[in-house]
Amino acid sequence: MKTLLITGGGGMVGKNLLEYAEKANYRTLAPSSRELDLLDYEAVLRYLSETQPDYIVHAAGKVGGIQANMREPISFFLNNMDMGRNIVWAAKNAGVKRLLNLGSSCMYPKDAPNPLREEMVLRGQLEPTNEGYALAKIATARLCDYIGMEEPEYQYKTIVPCNLYGKWDKFSPQHSHLIPAVIRKIHEAQVQGSESVEIWGDGLARREFMYSEDLADCIVHVLDHFDDMPSLMNVGLGYDHTINEYYEAVARVVGYEGKFEHDLSKPVGMKQKLVDISRQTEFGWKPRFSLDQGIRLTYEHFLSREDHK
Repeated sequence: MKTLLITGGGGMVGKNLLEYAEKANYRTLAPSSRELDLLDYEAVLRYLSETQPDYIVHAAGKVGGIQANMREPISFFLNNMDMGRNIVWAAKNAGVKRLLNLGSSCMYPKDAPNPLREEMVLRGQLEPTNEGYALAKIATARLCDYIGMEEPEYQYKTIVPCNLYGKWDKFSPQHSHLIPAVIRKIHEAQVQGSESVEIWGDGLARREFMYSEDLADCIVHVLDHFDDMPSLMNVGLGYDHTINEYYEAVARVVGYEGKFEHDLSKPVGMKQKLVDISRQTEFGWKPRFSLDQGIRLTYEHFLSREDHK
């Protein structure tokens, strides 16, 4: 049985991966931030030297929405830079040969054409609203590359997932992203008997959202075929949906039969953000869950949580 260390085990990606990896017969370690402070290099080195995991999946990070990134660029930059540097460099110095780093699609230039291809990283100006976070993610990915270039026996690689949703997502209005926010909004409209639900803008902007268990499946596939994976690889669906289509899919699952009203005065964000999955396809992995399947499982999880947060 191989030992897998997961950083960020308390987040959505981490919790889904923990469930999936245990089913795949991996022995998992997922220390909390109290048990392992990733900002403390010596503590990280000591932990890795003692536990000697066969694999590390680095999914931890300081994350937040646009407002938080704009308000706290220093902490988003430094915390993510330090966590990434510490886990990668400590892994190298502890002799751990396999590490999978989770990047972000914000690593791509703001004006890069869709679909976003891996070779576009560092080919243009980043989105200013989350530049600090993106720089930290890029730096960690490059450190992984440099280590492999100097010492090829150390296979440190990065995947760049598209937008995610699923079990253990955040549903509170203050922290939720598109799909969990829409699930909560339409659920409340159904419960309250509201005749309509508001959509910001015309609803024609396009987004790519993958169910989180698919990412967990992909990560386990990577662990099982680590040497065959390219050093940087997008993970996604290869297609997207309009905002209107996401609202319609959630309404189908919830059973809501009201109408949608568009508020054209509200901002809509980027028109599209779609990752290219050519490398993923060549690697031999593809997602399994349809949009309706993923939303149904996410809605069931939402209903099971009494606080709905």
